[in-house]
Amino acid sequence: MDKVQIPERMNLTKVAPKVFKAVVALDTAAREGLDPVLLELVQIRASQLNHCAYCIDYHTTDARKAGETEDRIYQLSAWHESSLYTAKERAALELTESVTLLPQGVSDEVYDQAAKHFEEQELAQLIALIFTVNTWNRMNVTTRKTPGTQ
Repeated sequence: MDKVQIPERMNLTKVAPKVFKAVVALDTAAREGLDPVLLELVQIRASQLNHCAYCIDYHTTDARKAGETEDRIYQLSAWHESSLYTAKERAALELTESVTLLPQGVSDEVYDQAAKHFEEQELAQLIALIFTVNTWNRMNVTTRKTPGTQ
């Protein structure tokens, strides 16, 4: 099977290293105190919604390293219909979708459901993680970062 070659537009890491380092620092801060598996599920789901092939590839690899199962990774795009996710994970995924698809807004119901499952500090970290992965997605989709490259 012949693969379609999609050329990278720019290597943002080299062209704008200060921007890249700032987003890395934001990413590091956003991850603090969050469960590694939940963190990867959130990042994969946002990346699916944003059609970021690079981040889907990157975070599914990291999810496996964190102990995530293949079934849960495969079913993530249909998590609403899957019984494999906990109530806490479902709340995080719902919040992820609401923040990622921001023009629809984050309803009180979605926010309150997340607040039921996360302490305030952890919820703040989760929100930061969601907007950070959305930043990575936008950078990588715009520049056509190639999946499988670091």
